[in-house]
Amino acid sequence: MSQIQTESVLTLKEVAQYLKINEEKIEKQVLQGKIPGRRIEDEWRFLKTAIDDWLRTYDSRTILLSQSGALSDDDTADKLRLMIYSERGRPEKEV
Repeated sequence: MSQIQTESVLTLKEVAQYLKINEEKIEKQVLQGKIPGRRIEDEWRFLKTAIDDWLRTYDSRTILLSQSGALSDDDTADKLRLMIYSERGRPEKEV
């Protein structure tokens, strides 16, 4: 398991400053799953690398799955993902 440098872990305030967006907007986006972050009790924490990767990619869900390694060896993951979006009546990528 790789170690995370403490400088690479950001608070909600630091992410807001980094992205030049107010904290309320950041928290709303995180709660909607659009920005990668983690709540630890009543505090938000973010990996700077995850935020940078999120900025570079079109679909934040893709980066979340790739960083976690979730479903990486599951042959049915693509079918499952398509089925979920189809049933929700939503496109997989945000326009």
